[in-house]
Amino acid sequence: MKTPIETPAVDNADPSPVSPAITFYEADRYLPEESVGYLMRRILNMVSSEVERQLEPSGLTNAQWLPLYKLSIGMASTVAELAFESQVDAGAMTRLLDRLEAKGLCQRVRSLSDRRVVNIELTEAGRQAAAGIPAVLCQVQNTHLAGFNAEEFEALKGFLRRIYNNAQASIVPPISTGGPHEA
Repeated sequence: MKTPIETPAVDNADPSPVSPAITFYEADRYLPEESVGYLMRRILNMVSSEVERQLEPSGLTNAQWLPLYKLSIGMASTVAELAFESQVDAGAMTRLLDRLEAKGLCQRVRSLSDRRVVNIELTEAGRQAAAGIPAVLCQVQNTHLAGFNAEEFEALKGFLRRIYNNAQASIVPPISTGGPHEA
């Protein structure tokens, strides 16, 4: 087992959570299969594959169930919102919505108050399909959490939230170009 390497703490005025006192990885000893990112990606891929397998009878792919579910719980209502929430570009979301619309699961409805806005609404078939998604998600995730007790589960969520918060804090905003559209 590798031991973490101590590095000096940096005294910054910024108390962001992204100033580790320990360096866990070194380039000359890096093994992808020992990487937290690698393990998270592998787990996410396995969970996604199993969700898609279980949703196959409903005709939903892994790419399709997420926007359908987000529409059903009111997290988004336009192409742009769905694209943002699903972490895909607007063009890809438009093509995906074309497929969902062809399946009769959603429809585009132009806003009465702003004709530039096109809202996405679930059809009755879309609401029925979306209603089955939470049960599949719970079953798959509970299977992957087999053997954890409640305390370990809460600790795991806390650790993942900490990694997520560190990632959020390390995002560098785009550099301003001083272009005509910037305030």
